Amino acid sequence: MPRPEVLERIQEAEQDADDIVADAEQEREERLAEARQRADEIRQEAEQEATELKEERLAEAREEIEAESERIIEEGNAEREQLRATAEENADEAVEYALEEFEEAVHAQT
Repeated sequence: MPRPEVLERIQEAEQDADDIVADAEQEREERLAEARQRADEIRQEAEQEATELKEERLAEAREEIEAESERIIEEGNAEREQLRATAEENADEAVEYALEEFEEAVHAQT
């Protein structure tokens, strides 16, 4: 094989190698860009899911607090009614007792 032909084949092989390296680098850059984009998408999805979960848990907590608040109010109202009923039952006795004490105090002064 004549020298110019060998030199030409070597140059072609070097060019082919350069082309292969350039193509590989371009493909690597494209894959990196795709991976970064997918990572961003995954991060955004995770953030969205976290926000939705947080809002769901807050809503559940508010419902529980509201239910507990209503239960406490109902218990308070029932206890108030019980105390009112007891007070009404004892009202006559309290008036009688107060009158007796007053009469005794009046008799003790005379």
